[in-house]
Amino acid sequence: MYAPRPGRILPLVVIAFLAVPLSGSAQSLDALTLDQAEVLMQKHNRELQAARRAVEAARANTTSAGARPNPMLSLGLSSINPRAGLGSGNLRDKTVDTAVRVDQLIERGDKRELRLATARSIESASAEDLTDTLRQQRLALRGAYYDLKLAQDKSAIARDTASLFGHTLEAAELRLKAGDIAAADVARIRVDALRSANDARAADAELRRAQLSLAYLIGAEADAARLRAADRWPDVVRVDADAVVEGMIDRRPDVLAAKKRVDAAGSARELARSLRTRDVSVGAQYDHYPVDPTYATGSGAGAGSSYGVFISLPLFTRYYYEGEIERAESDYGAAQEAVERTRAIARGELERALSDLRAAADRLNRYDGKLLEEAMRAADAAEFAYTNGAIGVMDLLDARRTLRAIQVDAAGARNEYAKALAAWQAGLGTP
Repeated sequence: MYAPRPGRILPLVVIAFLAVPLSGSAQSLDALTLDQAEVLMQKHNRELQAARRAVEAARANTTSAGARPNPMLSLGLSSINPRAGLGSGNLRDKTVDTAVRVDQLIERGDKRELRLATARSIESASAEDLTDTLRQQRLALRGAYYDLKLAQDKSAIARDTASLFGHTLEAAELRLKAGDIAAADVARIRVDALRSANDARAADAELRRAQLSLAYLIGAEADAARLRAADRWPDVVRVDADAVVEGMIDRRPDVLAAKKRVDAAGSARELARSLRTRDVSVGAQYDHYPVDPTYATGSGAGAGSSYGVFISLPLFTRYYYEGEIERAESDYGAAQEAVERTRAIARGELERALSDLRAAADRLNRYDGKLLEEAMRAADAAEFAYTNGAIGVMDLLDARRTLRAIQVDAAGARNEYAKALAAWQAGLGTP
């Protein structure tokens, strides 16, 4: 019985797990299990790698958001007389004004704290995005894995059928030479033999496509031809859910990411409003300037020094940050609507997955119950009857076609159920 695991793995734990070099690169692709495929996917999948880079970028933005403004150093020379020149001696004796100034911006209105809160919420949303990408890629991997297993089963059925028709054709041609069978019957067998050979080639082409699809997800395109799914089909399990409930929706990582973005938009809205709180720039300046020696006495009479303190405030005379505030309000409303949209999509996915899972289980039970067994029994009886001359070749060919069609349909039912189960588990958002 499938039951969701209590609680939820923290996104940062998932990030740490995915960042560790994973073992399993030496696993045999010729007998690949689903667990081994997931290990390879977590290590090599390109969509997961892109999601990890997004988390790293969000973490770097958090560091930038928490930084305080750096002071500004200014150096300047003024009162340069091109006719008199700079004068002789060291720098302090030059006939120019020298200024050294340091300015520091002081942010007010909790701007740094709001920037940091916004960045942290976005970082948390990116971590949830990574978890959701892992969920989606796991679902895609399971779908590709079961498609490969279905292609393998169909290819095996087609090859067995083609081999059976080949042996039957050889025996029929010998009986034709002995005069025990009509030429028309041999022609009918030959037509079905050629058709089964074409079906076998088509099944091999489908197998190749399934190998390429799975190979992309695990980063093994160069070895796609070696891929073979080794796991059994999953057994039918009872799902302990009568209907979709709110708890199933609220723990999905895509819903959690949308909620984190609402928090980020709320902090960004407060940050936009804080722009109306004036920041202050404070500065200190030291000036060194020449002094006319006719007015100065004593040592250092040729130069003078002075100090100054400054403060700067913006004047909101033409613009009061109306655009930034309106944009932040719009973004906040859009983030709230995104939560409801994501929840609605999640609910639809879960309800559809639950319905598909139940329908697929019912269909598979019918095949595994009596249908496939009865078809095989009927085909064996037809083979025995034809060998003993009790039925004609047309009845034999019809029995073989029916058996092959039911075998292919049964494999398709197993694939349908396996993918429906994977979609239900992925819809719950459970790792």
